[in-house]
Amino acid sequence: MRIDTMYRYPVKGLTPEPLTHAELRPGRAIDWDRAFALAQGDSRFDPATPAWRPKTEFLCLARNIEAAQLTARFEPATGILTLIAPDGAALDAEPLTAAGRAAITAFIAGALPGAMRGTPQFVYVDGHSFCDHDGAVISLIGMPSLQSLGDAAGAPRQPMRFRANLYLTGLEPWEELTWIGRTIAIGDARLRVTERINRCAATCVNPETRQRDANPVKELMDHFGHVDCGVFAEVLEGGRIAPDDSIRLLS
Repeated sequence: MRIDTMYRYPVKGLTPEPLTHAELRPGRAIDWDRAFALAQGDSRFDPATPAWRPKTEFLCLARNIEAAQLTARFEPATGILTLIAPDGAALDAEPLTAAGRAAITAFIAGALPGAMRGTPQFVYVDGHSFCDHDGAVISLIGMPSLQSLGDAAGAPRQPMRFRANLYLTGLEPWEELTWIGRTIAIGDARLRVTERINRCAATCVNPETRQRDANPVKELMDHFGHVDCGVFAEVLEGGRIAPDDSIRLLS
C-alpha cells in the first residue's frame, strides 16, 4: 500500500491544495489544513476559547453550494491567502492578522451574499483545525473504494468530492474501513485509525463543474448499506510523509 496523492484544504469548505510532502506532528492535523473558516453570524465558535463546532455553523459545501465558486490558495511562507470570486475579482490578504481577516470576511460576504447568515467572521486560532471531527485528525480514503462506488453508481465519483488528506492505493475496496483501532506506519510517522467518516451533502458537489450532480450518500446506502467513505486517523508519532510512501499496518 502507498500514498497516491495528498491534499490540504486551508479554508474550510473551499478548494484543495495538492501537497508534495507534509511534516506530521503528534496530535495535530496536517499543517494549515482547515486552519481558517468563515463562521456564520449565528455560530457559537469563540476564538478566545476555541472548541469544535459543527460544520453548519460555518460556510460549508454541505449547506452552501455557493462556496464551490470560490477559489482559495494559501502560501505559508508569506502568510498570504488569495481568494478568487466567481466574477474573477481577487483578494490577497493576511489571515493571520485581524485586519487581514476583516478584509477576507468582507470579500467573501460580498462575493457570496446569499450564503451569509447574520454578520459572519473569518476566524483563525493557532493550532486549531476546523475539521468535521472533534479533534485534530487526518483523513484517508482508499482509491479502490472510490472505484467500487463509481462502479456501483454507474459513473466515476471524483476523489475530490470527499475532501480527504491522503488518497491510498494498493489496498482492497473498503479495506480501510476495517482499520478502526489499528496503527499504521508511513515512514517514521505512526497514526491510529479512529473512526469511519460518515459522508454528507458536500459530496454531491462535482469539484470540476462546481455544481451538484450526484448523491454519493444515497449511493453508499443503496449499494453498500452505510454512508461511510474513508477514515479518520490521529498522529501518534510525527514524521515526514509524501506521495508514493509505503503504508504498513502495525497492529
